[in-house]
Amino acid sequence: MKVILQQDVKNLGKKGDIVDIAEGYGRNYVLPRGLAIEATPANLKNLERLKANEAKKKEQELMDAKELGAKLSGITVKVRSKAGEGGRLFGAVTNKEIAETVEKQFGLKVDKRKYELKQPIKTLGHYPITVKIHPAVSAELKVEVVSE
Repeated sequence: MKVILQQDVKNLGKKGDIVDIAEGYGRNYVLPRGLAIEATPANLKNLERLKANEAKKKEQELMDAKELGAKLSGITVKVRSKAGEGGRLFGAVTNKEIAETVEKQFGLKVDKRKYELKQPIKTLGHYPITVKIHPAVSAELKVEVVSE
């Protein structure tokens, strides 16, 4: 019996895969639980349409990520923080602060988890930061930490 998986099934396949399974396994376990549907010509055509839509959506996400990466590349973000003697900060500049400052100064909303700090920023100065927007797209921006 050929079925189209509706979700990932352990030891069987991933969502959207067309797999051949035993009749009893299909009728008694996979189909009643909604893990798969029968591979009829109509369902196969529907699967192709869904895969095409998904590919189009991924392509659009990549284009949006490239556009955002182009906007982020080369910008300098000024983060204000309290500092003591010798330019040492009270605390550290975090991803959250950088994300909020980028949104405030440039209007670009990027999730704070996308900013990759090599180590916490604990002194005044200029720091290059990598922003991993998409698995295939990353941008480099500069953070300037200045005293309040």
